[in-house]
Amino acid sequence: MRPEVLTWDARYREDFARLNRAWIEHHFKLEPADQESFADPHGTFVADGGEVFFALVDGKVLGTCALRREPEDGDTYELCKMAVDPEARGLGLGDVLMVAVLRFAQERSARRVYLVSNTKLGPALGLYRKHGFVTVREGEAVSREAGYARADIEMERRF
Repeated sequence: MRPEVLTWDARYREDFARLNRAWIEHHFKLEPADQESFADPHGTFVADGGEVFFALVDGKVLGTCALRREPEDGDTYELCKMAVDPEARGLGLGDVLMVAVLRFAQERSARRVYLVSNTKLGPALGLYRKHGFVTVREGEAVSREAGYARADIEMERRF
């Protein structure tokens, strides 16, 4: 099993939504910003200089994530919507996606990549820390500024 990482391809749009809906609905509830990104991943992430990544194994999309370029700060990117199919957890797909995301950001001279998450998501936070992300703040202010009620932690990786 050798995963293949591809960038945005409209054929996999439903996989992006499917994988992300699964973890969000399992732990939280879908929010308007989720629905907007599922409706138009290309417009939300790719059109402004970001990317959507897909991890495929034997032709099946088992992982995905997105990188959104900050329009007002072009050397800052936000890591968004990282998801791995429950049947594929433990196969290293999160690591493969993270390497692709960080390489993409570095190739575009990013100064930093940040993300917002939830402290209940221990395995996800462990993955982020493994790849050099550090906590920059926690609490209610994160959810207010991020636009997601579920967000209670912000992490970043500087280059």
